[in-house]
Amino acid sequence: MPIRFYNTLTKAKQDFVPVLPGQVCMYHCGPTVYSFAHIGNFRAYIFADLLRRYLEYRGFQVHQVMNITDVGHLTDDSDEGEDKMLVAAGREGKDPWEIARFYSQAFFVDIEKLRIRKAMVYPRATEHVPQMVRLVERLIDRGLAYVSNRCVYFDVTRFPAYGRLSGNTLESLQAGARIEVNPDKRNPCDFTLWVTDDHHIMKWESPWGMGYPGWHIECSAMSMTHLSETLDIHTGGEDNIFPHHECEIAQSEGATGKPFVGCWMHTRHLLVDGRKMSKSLGNFHILRDLLERGYEADAVRYSLLSTNYRQPLNFTLEGVQASKQAVSRLRDFLRRLEEASATRDNPEAAALLARTVAGFEAAMDDDLNVSSALAALFEFVRDANRLSLSREDAALIRAAFGRFDQVLGVLECRPAILDEEIERLIQERQAARQAKNFARADAIRKDLKDRGIFLEDTPQGVRWKRG
Repeated sequence: MPIRFYNTLTKAKQDFVPVLPGQVCMYHCGPTVYSFAHIGNFRAYIFADLLRRYLEYRGFQVHQVMNITDVGHLTDDSDEGEDKMLVAAGREGKDPWEIARFYSQAFFVDIEKLRIRKAMVYPRATEHVPQMVRLVERLIDRGLAYVSNRCVYFDVTRFPAYGRLSGNTLESLQAGARIEVNPDKRNPCDFTLWVTDDHHIMKWESPWGMGYPGWHIECSAMSMTHLSETLDIHTGGEDNIFPHHECEIAQSEGATGKPFVGCWMHTRHLLVDGRKMSKSLGNFHILRDLLERGYEADAVRYSLLSTNYRQPLNFTLEGVQASKQAVSRLRDFLRRLEEASATRDNPEAAALLARTVAGFEAAMDDDLNVSSALAALFEFVRDANRLSLSREDAALIRAAFGRFDQVLGVLECRPAILDEEIERLIQERQAARQAKNFARADAIRKDLKDRGIFLEDTPQGVRWKRG
């Protein structure tokens, strides 16, 4: 059966047919590195990871790119407000380049903990300004963009398909009439391609003056540079649909005359305890805070992937604990397979496993219906626990679950820990205790325990043994 994905552009599920057979060009809107990524961001990134993993499971060669936005993303996601990088620089007393380096590094630490496979390329906006300038020049040459007061704007009236992704057509936007009038624009709905600002800290030379690119032009230029003028899949959160992705389509197709994306896929918003995530409500979560409080990264990953990406997800700490139990149930089952000792293979086990593989793949083929795919695995565990299994049965089951986990990424065993690393962590724990950082000390002890290392505090010092 073909894989079917819901396409935000067509508002329907459709068979997935890439431009080049067997290959997938896939682009994801990545972090704006002005702060730590929060769990709402990571729902979108884990979805992108799940999508890539399943395409690879099905035999596709995936060319995956995720951008790093380190300039030009304004505080209202459109053409008003300050650059988020400059706001963060002022808040922390650093320059925006330092801000970008720090939060980029934090992002990569977090995705490793969440078992998110690295994209092939993470292009940074600040490293692709020449490509953006050339793309803006193409739009001006084609009569789709204009210069006004040394800034460059896209003329949405010259692109009749504007609004087909989001439903925010030019007519509906004009009827709403809530867009602030900018005297430099021909139409209030026109969007910025280049901002000439001699006072902006991050600025580059251009034909129109020293300045910086608009947020929307960045993704078009970077995706075309590292992938193709036509992408097979483009993902992001539903908040990216308008204006960001709508503008990407207009400027990309306006410049090339080709379809920009075959299939647009968007994750729904994430709620926390049934409410919008907000620092003022005390329900704003970043990964490192959750880990510091003792929650496990694998349980967080499971919580964020176990609901289909097009369904709202209500994230709760109780849900993370339930996810931990779900992951533990699967891992415990795989450990029990080591005890398989029947002398004859069980034909019922092979038939049950075949049905489970078929059910898992049918669910994932249907727009990544991961909740149904997981249900198939747990039904298998329930039924297999009633069977007498041989070592050969157990080996087949472990191999199948290994393939499932190439998609899910929650069952992998952590690498063996060396004696030198154990000693280093014990010393770090001792230093944390002396500094009265008991949360860190407890986290190290738990980390070692999870990896089969048990500590004993004695009058003579800390002793350790492998469990």
